[in-house]
Amino acid sequence: MTPAELLARARALVAHPSPGTTGLWPRAAALLARQAIETGMNQLWAARAPGVQTLTARAQLTCLPEYLRDERLAGEVAFAWGRLSDACHHHAYDLGPTAAELEARFAVVDRLLARLAVAAAGPG
Repeated sequence: MTPAELLARARALVAHPSPGTTGLWPRAAALLARQAIETGMNQLWAARAPGVQTLTARAQLTCLPEYLRDERLAGEVAFAWGRLSDACHHHAYDLGPTAAELEARFAVVDRLLARLAVAAAGPG
């Protein structure tokens, strides 16, 4: 699946939770959005810095400002990835993210994917 498709599926879970996904949809949506970030970064690295995709996600996020040439967006992506990762791990004492929290993270993923599309189309 493409990063955009992953994000669309995440949004669909939030917009239309079913009785069968009660209690599960927030974490499932978070996982899909995190995968959208990771898949987008993998595509970036394959095109711009082959081999970086073999690093941990945190290491890739550390490299991101240099390749995006946008420190603010890279910081927002790192924050969103961290929050989405936290949401993917179930703790008995912890509630899943709310729809509003997920939508805020999705907006960051949207901006990343738009930026990556521009980077892919432009010169190295």
